[in-house]
Amino acid sequence: MRPEPTLTAHESVASYSTYEEAQRAVDSLADQRFPVEHTMIVGVDLRLVERVLGRLTYLRAAGMGAATGAWIGLLIGLFLAIFTPGRFPFLLVLWALIWGAIAGAIFGLIGHAMTGGKRDFLSSSSIVANRYEVLVAADHAVEARRLLNIGTPHTSPF
Repeated sequence: MRPEPTLTAHESVASYSTYEEAQRAVDSLADQRFPVEHTMIVGVDLRLVERVLGRLTYLRAAGMGAATGAWIGLLIGLFLAIFTPGRFPFLLVLWALIWGAIAGAIFGLIGHAMTGGKRDFLSSSSIVANRYEVLVAADHAVEARRLLNIGTPHTSPF
């Protein structure tokens, strides 16, 4: 896989183990009036990490569907209450919320049943980098290293 053309015109000036450290380095450059628009923070050696949060049961699927449906029903009910004349618009909102929760629970159950047990768990996914490179346009790299007090250039896979 070839790197993007924009990465080839940049040099690595520093490498950090966390994104926050790389962000602090760029912030330090900005504080010293460095033209940070020539800077990039690039995550290197990316991994997809999926953290399993728990089992997905029919009850949990119905509950999550009901919660989503209740929010949608609440929004629809509020919208209708604004434009519906009458003395008790809050009853309209309440009914929309209840029917939204019921419909959401039904759709949650149907959706979970249709998976056929192939994914009976909840998870959260994130992309994590092994390290973060601060890349700077080649014509500004020497100045960036000087401002960050970095003597020797770092090698980059780009």
